Amino acid sequence: MTARLHHVAFRCRDTEETRVFYEDVIGLPLAAALPLTASATGRPVRAMHSFFQLKDGSFVAFFEVEGAPFEFKEQHDFDLHLALEASDEDVERAAAAARARGIEVRGPSNHGFISSTYFRDPNGYVVELAVKTLAHDALMAGAPGVARQMLDDWTRAKQGEPEPA
Repeated sequence: MTARLHHVAFRCRDTEETRVFYEDVIGLPLAAALPLTASATGRPVRAMHSFFQLKDGSFVAFFEVEGAPFEFKEQHDFDLHLALEASDEDVERAAAAARARGIEVRGPSNHGFISSTYFRDPNGYVVELAVKTLAHDALMAGAPGVARQMLDDWTRAKQGEPEPA
C-alpha cells in the first residue's frame, strides 16, 4: 500500500491567478515554484511548476506551460473535482474571501458523512472543502467490505446480470 499522497498536479492558465485562489482564498501556502526549461528527455519547454501545501504535508501542484495547448473548461463536479478536508472555520474564511473576489461558492451541502462547500478555481476546476460530520468515521471504518459488495452489485447491474441468490 502506498504510504501517502505527495502531490496531485493539474494544468493552469496563469500561475499567479492560480496562486491567488489557492493561497489567498483556499488558504494553501505556496511552498515551491520550479521554472522548467527542459523536459526529462531534454526537450526544450517553458513551464512553471507550482506547489501549494496542505496541513498534512502533501501538495496540490500546477503546471503553466507556454505554447502547449490545453482545453480549459468549467468542469462538472462528477467529471473532475478536488476535495480537501477543512474545518468550519476554514470554510467560512474561504467563502468570505471568494465572495469578496466574485468567485463562485456553492453550499454547504450535507452529504451525511461530510458537509461540502464548492468553489470554482480560475482554471475551471471545482474545489470542494469537506467538513467531516459525526457519521464520517463510522462510515469509513466499516466501508471496505461494504464498498466492495456495492461495487460488485453496481458492476453486475451495468452488465445486466441478475443479483446473486
